[in-house]
Amino acid sequence: MEATQHTLDIHPWKITTTTLDKDQRRLHESITSLGNGYMGMRGNFEEHYSGDHHLGTYLAGIWFPDKTRVGWWKNGYPDYYGKVINAVNFAALDLFVNDVRIDLDRCDYEDFYLELNMYDGILFRQFTVNLGNTKVKFAFERFISIIKKELAYITMEANVLKGEAKIEVISKLDNNVQNEDSNYGEMFWEERNKEVIGDSSFLTTQTVENPFDVEQFVVTSSMRHNLTPTKIRKEPLAISNEFIFSLDAGQTVRLEKEIIIVTSRDIIEEKQIDQAQNLLQSFGNDFSVLKAEHSAAWHKRWELADVTITGDDAAQQGIRFNLFQLFSTYYGEDERLNIGPKGFTGEKYGGATYWDTEAYAISFYLALADPKVTKNLLKYRYNQLPQAYYNADKQGIKGALYPMVTFNGIECHNEWEITFEEIHRNGAIAYAIYNYTNYTGDPSYLKNEGLEVLIAISRFWADRVHFSQRNNAYMIHGVTGPNEYENNVNNNWYTNKIATWTLQYTLDNYKKYKSELSIKLPTEELNTWQEIIDHMYFPSDEKLGIFVQHDTFLDKKLQTKEALNEKELPLSQHWSWDRILRSCFIKQADVLQGLYFFGDQYTLKEKAQNFNFYEPMTVHESSLSACVHAILAAELKKIDKALEMYQRTARLDLDNYNNDTQEGLHVTSMTGSWLSIVHGFAQMKTFGESLSFAHCYQKMAILRFSY
Repeated sequence: MEATQHTLDIHPWKITTTTLDKDQRRLHESITSLGNGYMGMRGNFEEHYSGDHHLGTYLAGIWFPDKTRVGWWKNGYPDYYGKVINAVNFAALDLFVNDVRIDLDRCDYEDFYLELNMYDGILFRQFTVNLGNTKVKFAFERFISIIKKELAYITMEANVLKGEAKIEVISKLDNNVQNEDSNYGEMFWEERNKEVIGDSSFLTTQTVENPFDVEQFVVTSSMRHNLTPTKIRKEPLAISNEFIFSLDAGQTVRLEKEIIIVTSRDIIEEKQIDQAQNLLQSFGNDFSVLKAEHSAAWHKRWELADVTITGDDAAQQGIRFNLFQLFSTYYGEDERLNIGPKGFTGEKYGGATYWDTEAYAISFYLALADPKVTKNLLKYRYNQLPQAYYNADKQGIKGALYPMVTFNGIECHNEWEITFEEIHRNGAIAYAIYNYTNYTGDPSYLKNEGLEVLIAISRFWADRVHFSQRNNAYMIHGVTGPNEYENNVNNNWYTNKIATWTLQYTLDNYKKYKSELSIKLPTEELNTWQEIIDHMYFPSDEKLGIFVQHDTFLDKKLQTKEALNEKELPLSQHWSWDRILRSCFIKQADVLQGLYFFGDQYTLKEKAQNFNFYEPMTVHESSLSACVHAILAAELKKIDKALEMYQRTARLDLDNYNNDTQEGLHVTSMTGSWLSIVHGFAQMKTFGESLSFAHCYQKMAILRFSY
C-alpha cells in the first residue's frame, strides 16, 4: 500500500531518521512538533541552525489582530484579520566547542539521529561534531508536559569522544521572533520586564498595541537549570544563562533546562512572576520524575484511543501520528479554546478556529475522550453566540452567523469568497449539537444552550434564503460550498441541504421541548421555517441520477482528473485561480459531504451514483477530502479506493501529499484517519441514537484493524 517516497523511517510508534536532509528541514520540523493544548513548538533544533528552517513556538489563545483594509475594501469586511503569533523561543541552547559555533548547516558532523517517540511523548536527537582533533557527541531530549500545562523540559548532554573541549552553552529565553506567514520583519512583542530571582530567570513581554480594542497579551517565561551559570546576560527581548565546561576525552556534562510559561489569559501581569516561581517550586526539578509522569499520562491516553493495524507499518504509523498530534493540540481542558487547523505547528490559516472542528473533530473526540471534552467545544461556540449575531448583522442578515475564522467569535478572515460566501459552516455548528446529543443520548445541552444556538442559526438561514417566483422554490445564491475551487455559485446542493436540515432539526426539537423552554417562538416564524423546508430547491439531474453540485456545474467541461498531467498537481500551486474556478475539478467532498453527514437519508444506489460521478473529478487538494471519500468508498465496498483514501488521510503530512506540510501539519483533518477506520472500515453509525457496526467486506486481506 505504498503511496509516495517516505522522507522519514517507518516505525509503528516512532518517527525517526538518521539523515539530516537540509532540503526537508521545514517538513521535519512540522512533523516533530510537540504540544500540550496550552503551548507547543515546532521540532526546531535547540542550537543555532543557519540553514533554511522555520522557527516557531505558539501559545494557545495568544494572537494579534492585523488590519484588513485594502484598496478594494467593501462594506461588511471584517475590521481585522486574526493571526496566531510566533512566541518566545524557550528551547534555545546555543553551543560552542573550542570557540566554534555548532551549526549543523556548516559543521562537520556524523551519527545524526532524530526520534519522536509518540508512545512516551518525547523528542530525542543526537549527533557528533568533528572539529580537528576534537570530537564531541551531543544528545538532546525534550518534552512539553501534558500533566503540568505550563511546563516544558529540555536536556542537553555533551560527551567528549576525542581530544579536549571547551564547551560553552548559552541557554536563552528569546522573544526576538517574527512570523513567516505574513508581516515579514514586523515585531509583535515589546519587553515589559526581565528579572533574575535565585536560580531562575524571567522574561515578561507583551503584544504590541493594536487599533481594534483587542486585548494585549502578556507572557512571562522562566527558566532554571540543574547547574549554576557562569554569567547571566540581559539583551533586548531576551535573557540568557551562560555555562562553560572544560572537558577531556571520556568526560560528559549534562545540562537540564526547566521552562515555565504563564500568560495573561490566566494570570494578570503583576502576579505572573510570582506564579511562575510557585509553579517551579511545586513542580520540582527532577527531570526523571517529571518525564515519567508525562509519559505515563500519554500511556493512559493510548490505552483509551489506540488503533492497532497489522499488515502495514506505514498505515500503523500514520494513524498513531495523527492521534498523537491531535491530542497534543487539544484535549478539552479549556472551554475558551478550539482546534486550530495547524495547531502548534505553523502559522498558515492564521492559527484560528475553522468549521473543521464541528464537521470532523466532534465525532473523533466523542469516541476517544470524556464527553466533557466535546461539550467544551460546544460551549466554545455557545459562549461566542453574541459575536455570531454581530457577524450576521454586519452583513445585514438576521440571526447568527458563526465565523469562518476566529479567535474570539468575531469573523477575522479577509477573503470575501470564503468569509461571507462559505456560509455552510453555520450548519456544521448545528450538526455538532445533533452529533453530541445523538451520540451521548444526553439531551440536556440541546434543551438549554443548544436550542438557543439552533434558533439563532435558523433565523440566519430563514433570512438568507430568497423565494423564486419562477421556480416556486426557495433558493440560496452567492455562496461557496465545501468545494472552494468554485466561488459565488447559486444553489450549492450541500449548502441548501445543511440549511434545510438545520431548520428541520431546530423545529423538531423546539416543538419537542417547548414546554421546558423559556424562549417562545411566534407561530408565524415556525410556519415560515416549515415553508422553506417544504419548498427548498435542490439541483439534480435525473438522467445522471445525481444531486448537482450547483446550478451551472453540469455546464462546465466535465473531465476526470486522469486528464491532468501529474506535473500540474497540486493545481493550487500550478494553475491560475481563474483557471481553477472555471474548471470542473473539485478540491474536496461537496455533495458527498452531505451524503456522509446524512447517510441514513440516502440509498446505497444514490450514494454510488454520486460517488462515481464526483470522485473522479476530485483532486483531493484539501486535507479534509480523503476521509469522506474513504468512508463512502468503504460503505460502497470499493476496497481499493477506500484503502487509497485511508492512506492519503493517514499519511497526508508524513508523506507530504500536497507539498505544504512544511508550513505546518493539517491537524484538524487528522481526525480523518480515525474516521476512515471507524466510520468507514468498521461502518460505525449512530443514526437515530442507535449504535451499529458492519463489516465493509467479508474478507480484508491487506490490513487488519483492532480498536
